[in-house]
Amino acid sequence: MPRPETKLVTFSIDGREVTAPENIMLVDGAKHGDVEIPVFCYEPKLGQPVGACRMCLVEIEGIPKLQTACSTPVKDGMVVHTQTDRVKTAQQAVVEFLLINHPLDCPVCDKGGECPLQDISFGWGGGRSRFIEPKRHFEKPLELSPLIAIDRERCILCYRCVRFSQEVSEDYQLVFQERGAHTFVGTFDGHPYVAPFSGNITELCPVGALTSQPYRFRARPWDIEGAGGVCTLCPGQCNLTFTVRDERVLRVLARDNDEVDDGWLCDRGRFAYQAIHVDERITEPMVRDGGELRPVSWERALDEAAAGLRRAGGRVGVLAGGGTTNEEGFLLQHVARAGLGTNDLDSRIFDTVGREDLLALHDPALQATVPDLEFAHTVLTLGVEPVDDMPIVDLRIRKGVRRNRVKLAVATSRPSSLDPNAQQVVRFAPGDEARAAALIAAGLDPAHPGEVPEQLADLVALLRDGGEDVVVVYGERVLTDPAGAAALVAIADTLGLRGRDGAGLLGVPSSANARGLREVGVLPFAGPGLAPVAAGRDAAGIAAAAADGELAALWLVNADPLETHPHRARWDEGLERASTIVAHAGYLTAGVREHATVVFPAESHAEHEGTVVHPDGRVQRLRQAIARQGETRAGWWVISEIAKRVGLDDVRVLTGPMASQQLFAAVPFYNGLTLDLIGGKGLRWPAVADAAAAWPASAPTTPTAAPAPPAAGPEANGRVRIGTYRSIWAGPEVANSPALQFLKARTRVELSPTDAKRLGVFDGEKVVVGDDAADVVEATVSVRAAIPVGSAFLEGNGVDGPLVEIRKGAAVPTLS
Repeated sequence: MPRPETKLVTFSIDGREVTAPENIMLVDGAKHGDVEIPVFCYEPKLGQPVGACRMCLVEIEGIPKLQTACSTPVKDGMVVHTQTDRVKTAQQAVVEFLLINHPLDCPVCDKGGECPLQDISFGWGGGRSRFIEPKRHFEKPLELSPLIAIDRERCILCYRCVRFSQEVSEDYQLVFQERGAHTFVGTFDGHPYVAPFSGNITELCPVGALTSQPYRFRARPWDIEGAGGVCTLCPGQCNLTFTVRDERVLRVLARDNDEVDDGWLCDRGRFAYQAIHVDERITEPMVRDGGELRPVSWERALDEAAAGLRRAGGRVGVLAGGGTTNEEGFLLQHVARAGLGTNDLDSRIFDTVGREDLLALHDPALQATVPDLEFAHTVLTLGVEPVDDMPIVDLRIRKGVRRNRVKLAVATSRPSSLDPNAQQVVRFAPGDEARAAALIAAGLDPAHPGEVPEQLADLVALLRDGGEDVVVVYGERVLTDPAGAAALVAIADTLGLRGRDGAGLLGVPSSANARGLREVGVLPFAGPGLAPVAAGRDAAGIAAAAADGELAALWLVNADPLETHPHRARWDEGLERASTIVAHAGYLTAGVREHATVVFPAESHAEHEGTVVHPDGRVQRLRQAIARQGETRAGWWVISEIAKRVGLDDVRVLTGPMASQQLFAAVPFYNGLTLDLIGGKGLRWPAVADAAAAWPASAPTTPTAAPAPPAAGPEANGRVRIGTYRSIWAGPEVANSPALQFLKARTRVELSPTDAKRLGVFDGEKVVVGDDAADVVEATVSVRAAIPVGSAFLEGNGVDGPLVEIRKGAAVPTLS
């Protein structure tokens, strides 16, 4: 459904002539004339209004009864009054009614000072109550979940939380229990409300009935301050506000940016801030001494790191993780190439495509935006599970399907949470993402009519006939084979998406700033601006070279390949064999704890400054919200100090903004950018004509043959095809956040009921997954009816496929 055209109308409110978009609700239209109409139940992000609280009653000429401004569309020539005695009397009556049961204990209420009910009572209430009967009482507070507490006597039944659960996140867990004056918000049979986006209801609640357990009674509004920031825990890069007191983050709230997050946050982004202040966090430099990591001075750590990297004599592999900013990546690639003499550096996890394929795939004319998902005719998710890989996109796709009748197609190996919303669902074998893309591209090719595989026929028909605006959301695993990148470009060109507003490709990388690190040159084949350079090894090549003894040192910046990368056993062997491992890390993850020789404390996303790039090309600015904890120092400073110590004297960076200026000057399509231009909402460079024109030209691509299908099926050898996935709850920030401990990702293997029965295992049982002693992991069985027979999905990167055994067995030997 294309975006609706905006038509302006003029109406009168309290004697003022106001111009506003036609058909927006009166409560929003009034804001165009600086007139505030009080509301409780109305929240435009929740969809259609319900008019439940009646607080927004206004008088409209020509209509005898008072009308709710939240559910009355603005029309041309409308005359509205919000200050008449009749309106004031009605609003005072509503406030009086709502306060019949609501406690009048604002001084001790956690919401006091930032409570809409408190503000509206002062502004629109009558200041008195005729009600003398006892107020209702409930047991309080109740744990709605380990993250959310509910004080039921404060609830005014505005429906906001229930509507979010049922109409936005679609988890359908919150409901109203009982009837009349006994009504309260709850879950079926008292089950905890555990869902990826549950924390949003604490922000939606206008009266303090729903509160955040980690923040509850930790601070008062007058002793805190807000600091804008960007979440870099996943590629979604949601905008947020840190609530700060005494250089500590006490709370995270959403900061509305319709172009990025639509005003929502996932629970990982909302509650993982606690990991910033835990004792487990690394806050001082360390050096391995006597087999153990010991705190040392910055001078010694920098000297030891530089000496180890110099001794390697160019045999250095460099890996950057998604938490690395553009500025750090820019400096890192320069130090690696010019100072250490190596081109063996990478920032990708699954992507193996070359420069030409990357240029073609990220051509500005092919890029879709996040809001396009809401208004496209058809959306295809290919090889990606949004709720795990980029959670906020999951909500945007659901919004498009629910409100704008977007036609959704899902093509994945693992069952998706979006399957019930999809018109077409196609399953393929784990690891077969690139081949699936190639088959779809071939099916759409008009030069080969009638050659569409039967399983894909309906999906291809939907893409071809479902409307002109098509958005393809693809995961990084599609790019494990160059054929996948060529197929995506072919799909876009066949459907006529090139240069079309509201349509195109939207890649979901495996780490937060993956796109930015590619663009600033943390790649084995391209420098800043994707300029060609002498080719080096990619991530898989670095792992193999380190394991073979060809690399003497590894430099890991916000990356631990044992936690995130495939070929875990090979990485473990490489880390064990390298003589120097320099790591920038926030926590002692497996690879850092066992192998690092020098560890520099890394900044959290509340301490970082610099820029990152959203998957749709939006450059966003990170601002430092709190002082760096302990002895932590800026990442750009650490890299520049290492540059000096390895003899590179052209890195002249004294402040973070200086690094940004050098970056903007070095990348052609960033030219003209400034931190002020980026501002608080970011700037999407592919939408700027001059920047888009500076994108390097690429050779025309042609679809290549689909990769070969999996060599052996499970029926032939009794094993199952294994696929891996990374849960939304994976990562050291979740593992070290006290509030999220109950959600910490644990190794699970998902099986179909048929395979579970064949293997003789039950849900919750411990099994061993893998083929040999070097590549096995212990996991807990999770039986899911939607898992295809013959396939299994393992949480984490414990083993590599394609075929593995799953058996009951003894304890698994640990790596290293």
